[in-house]
Amino acid sequence: MQKITISPVTRIEGHAKIDIFLDDKGSVADTQFHVTQVRGFEKFVEGRPFYEMPSITARICGICPISHLLASAKACDSIMAVTPPEAAIRLRELVHCAQMVQSHALSFFYLSAPDLLLGFDSDPARRNIFGLIDADPEMARVGVALRKFGQDAIQTLAQERVHPSWIVAGGVNAPLTAAARDHILAGLPDARALATRTLESFQRLLDGFAEEIAHFGTGPTLYAGLVDRSGALDWYDGLLQFKDSSGVPLATDVPAADYPHWIGEASQRDSYLKSPYFKPRGFPSGEYRVGPLARLNVAERLGTPEADRELAEFRARFGPVVHGSFHYHYARLIELIHALEKMELLLADPAILGLQVHARAAVNRLEGVGMIEAPRGVLIHHYKVDEKGAMRWVNLIVATGHNSLAINRSVTEVARHFVHGERIEEGMLNRVSAVVRAYDPCLSCSTHADGTLALEFTLIGPDGHVLDRLH
Repeated sequence: MQKITISPVTRIEGHAKIDIFLDDKGSVADTQFHVTQVRGFEKFVEGRPFYEMPSITARICGICPISHLLASAKACDSIMAVTPPEAAIRLRELVHCAQMVQSHALSFFYLSAPDLLLGFDSDPARRNIFGLIDADPEMARVGVALRKFGQDAIQTLAQERVHPSWIVAGGVNAPLTAAARDHILAGLPDARALATRTLESFQRLLDGFAEEIAHFGTGPTLYAGLVDRSGALDWYDGLLQFKDSSGVPLATDVPAADYPHWIGEASQRDSYLKSPYFKPRGFPSGEYRVGPLARLNVAERLGTPEADRELAEFRARFGPVVHGSFHYHYARLIELIHALEKMELLLADPAILGLQVHARAAVNRLEGVGMIEAPRGVLIHHYKVDEKGAMRWVNLIVATGHNSLAINRSVTEVARHFVHGERIEEGMLNRVSAVVRAYDPCLSCSTHADGTLALEFTLIGPDGHVLDRLH
């Protein structure tokens, strides 16, 4: 048996490698997606005051710190048994939408567009953001402008673009001024026009990727996402819903605190990434997906006019439940439009300028769970504290973790279709990496510990043969 190793997987956040095993005929027999980094946030926060958790856990990632700030702050709200003031909730939603804009723009333009616009088989030395700038400077400018808008909105709200201290337990620490509101509003029309133009350009490209669409992780799975009680997408305060591969609900209206009844977590010996699964189906049959594509499969609608029109066209093209992981890109662009529309609606509401933005309290519960939709999918922060508010136990279930089983299966599907041992070409291997990029994984966020580790010890003799293994 031969082995091909892709190390590292490029244009993702974090560190990973892929092993592809070929049989004697040169066909792909198996693959393994290895997440090769591990971080220990759950352990080294033990003993810290609970109200420090938002600012500490934001440091997990420089790409989506807002997501961790919000999930952590919601867990702290629960520990204090408070509901933040209305203005604070709206401001949290607003900065959340800005986070969606900048993160989705980063994923599409900086990480995946080199494949989509230059070609999967293009020169790898040019297949990056710099090659994109050279080949299509206007598209590159659009990507920079959209991400800049999102980052600028975050800075306008929170005074800092990365790891802001503005989001706190109980709300936010400063209200929004009329001048700041007007500044963000002034940039929205251009941002919306750029997002719409990008989606239209992407739609025109689809016919050129028929083979990738047909083989980029198309196996049916379960899907999970947050929706309100009417079934509309709700990134900030939705209830968890699971649907099967046909779109039939399996669990609905699941509040954050009840997630352990529905989500289990498995450790695997070839990765530091935990593998959550839908408990009623067991492991690994309970494989499910989260993120932009899953959200479009779970939600009845998005709730803003232009995004809902694009969602209707998406479903008319590909059906009511879409399995192909290539379409994460399409779903991401629809959500980009929705985020910008949602920002406009929030800013048009006079209540967002309210001065009461922070509810204060001590420890009123010894346990709290915060749950939101991060750009990459459902994010859960689960905390337990002592009577003085010191952290006793922490569990983080991050979007890329939810997707880990599906990513592994997608890698295998792509490799079996595109990789042939008699003629290994770089473009084949790039497609294997590209299906990982379609999920937009954030491996720094996802590699944590749940108290158990899957280990393998191998004893190898002087001649290179394996003498013994202990699992």
